[in-house]
Order: sequence, then structure tokens, then C-alpha cells
Amino acid sequence: MVSPDISRSPSEIEQGSKDETNTALLTSPELPPNKPVLAAGASDAPIVSSLGLRILCLLAIQNCFKNLLMRYVMKDKPDFLTSAAVIGVEIVKLVLCVLYILICDKRSLWSIVEFMRDDYKHALLLTIPAAAYSFQMSMEYVALANLDAAIFSVLVQTKLLTTASFSAIILRKKFKYIQIISLVLLTAGVMLININGMKEGSEDDSNNSKGIFATLGIALSSGFASVYTEKVIKAQRTNTVARQNYSLAYMQVQLALVSLVILGIYALVMDYGKIVENGLLHNFTTGAFVSILNSAIGGLIVASVLKYADSVLKSYATAISVVLTGVLSMMLFGTDLDAIYGLGIVNVVCAVLLYNGRNMDKVICGGGL
Repeated sequence: MVSPDISRSPSEIEQGSKDETNTALLTSPELPPNKPVLAAGASDAPIVSSLGLRILCLLAIQNCFKNLLMRYVMKDKPDFLTSAAVIGVEIVKLVLCVLYILICDKRSLWSIVEFMRDDYKHALLLTIPAAAYSFQMSMEYVALANLDAAIFSVLVQTKLLTTASFSAIILRKKFKYIQIISLVLLTAGVMLININGMKEGSEDDSNNSKGIFATLGIALSSGFASVYTEKVIKAQRTNTVARQNYSLAYMQVQLALVSLVILGIYALVMDYGKIVENGLLHNFTTGAFVSILNSAIGGLIVASVLKYADSVLKSYATAISVVLTGVLSMMLFGTDLDAIYGLGIVNVVCAVLLYNGRNMDKVICGGGL
């Protein structure tokens, strides 16, 4: 069930959630550069401006609330089709973006048709990352049905490790010493969280294992989508459309349509019998509808504001959301967070901050690889 543009490196792209990957696939190099979110003298010290502070709070709260709400909906493993839920998210996004174009941009439906027609090559390139993005949303339901939101919010940060690995293998990217240290910290933190998550009974062990594998699938898919975006889409896309003449809503419509085609095929292949017998929305609860609406609106909000956020700001937001999710999960769901979890979360938060920290490599290690 949200982002840097594709001219950025995977190390910046990977910090986003699925909603950030969404925008990374759509933002054009011709769009205006990111507005600064750091105060004067930020090259020396990352002092967040008022705009940056608002963005940071929005990203942290949205990430946290999304995980907690989905955990609330999936905790009792409701018997509705997750494929239908993901389709619902994309339909809501599509409708909202079309309304934005009609009401706010004051342009016609035909302008959407023209955009899609003139930029069809880019739409074709979107099929693979859109499929990866759809897979991630589906796996979120599986993961949060079997894992506490606190544990999920930490484990999903392994997308940092998977993106770095794909970058090194496919893009031949070289990393700074501080980034390598941060990846080691991340690995240690995730191992600690796994140890903490496997201390329950055999039934819980089975559920936890399923949730962990689903979360690692999200991270793997996210890493691949980021590197694919960097290597294939950025390298091969031709600017057949003057994209600066179109708002972000057009790009969101483009991705939503591509995703709906892929999700429709997936739903027919995996759940055709259930859909024919019971219908697409069988056993949908109020909570499921709320989670769909939250994921759609939250994704669009994050996609809109992330063009003003740099990688440092996003790493702060990620760190805050991980801590906030843990605390609220303990208060709302009674999640048992012990010292091992505390050590794990410290490692992961430090890894996220160090990986994108400005001038940290020079300060701590004095260079890079």
C-alpha cells in the first residue's frame, strides 16, 4: 500500500518507501531542481529549515501511521483478497490524480490521453518497476499480518543493503568507507531484530518467518527497482514529451494505469476462482477500506513533497518513523520491546543516518573507496 528523481544515485533512491520509488520512476530531469530544505550554512551543518522540518514531520508521521494502520487491519488475518486491496489503492490514486488535473490544473481529460500517447515509450519502460512496486504493496499485507509494525519498520530498512548490493553488481558503484560501515551496522541490527522476533512459541515462529521473508522480498524488490530505474529508464528514455508542461499528477496517472494492468493480470491468475465465486470485494472490512484510502492519499502526499527533500532529510524522517513506530506499537498493540530490540533499532537508525550523512566519510574515515 511513495521521492528522489531518477537523476539521483541509487543510494538516494533507496531511502524511500514504495511511494518514493513511485515518484522516482516518474520525475523528469527537466523538472526544476529540488528546493533547499536546509538553512544557510547547511553545507557545514545540516540545520533543517522550516520547510524541511514540515516535510520531515510529514514523512515520519505518514510512514509510521501507514505501518500501524495496516498492522491493525491485518493483525487478525482477515479473509479478503490482498490483490483487490492493492488494486483499490491504485484506483483511488488514479481517480484523485484525474480530479486534480481537471480541478487544479484546469485541463481536460484529453490532455491525459495526449500525454500517454506521446510518452508511451516511457510507459513501456515502467512495466518492470511498476510490477516490483505492486509486489511490494502485496507483500506489505503479508508481512504486517505476521509481524509487529515495530519489527517490520526496522526489517524493511534492509532495502538499503539490497540496493547497495545491486548497485555494486550492476552499476559497478563504489561506496565510501562510511557507507560500508553503515551497511555492516544495518546487517547487525537486522540480525538482532530477527533474534528478538524468534523468541516466541512454534506457531509464532512460523508466522514470524513468513513475515520476515515477505519483508525481505519487499527489500529485494525495492533494491532491484531502484537500480533498474537508474540504469535502464534513465539511460534509455528519450524526451518525447515536454514533461515540464505537465504536473506530477500526469506521471502518477501513467504509473497507476501501468500498475492496474499488471495487478489485473496478477489478480486473474492468482485469485480468479475466488473472484468469480465471491466477488472482488468479498469480506472487505471498514479497516481495509480505510487502509486503502490511507495508502493512496498518503502515497500522493509523500510523492508531492519528496521533490523538496534531499537524502539527508529522508534519512532523518526514516530514523524518526522507525523509533516512533516502535514506541506506538508498544503502546497500542502491547508489543514486547526488550534490550535486544533496542540494540537492533540503534544499529539500524545509525546505519540509515550514516549512509546519507553529509561529509561523514571525510570526518570519520578521511576518504572513500
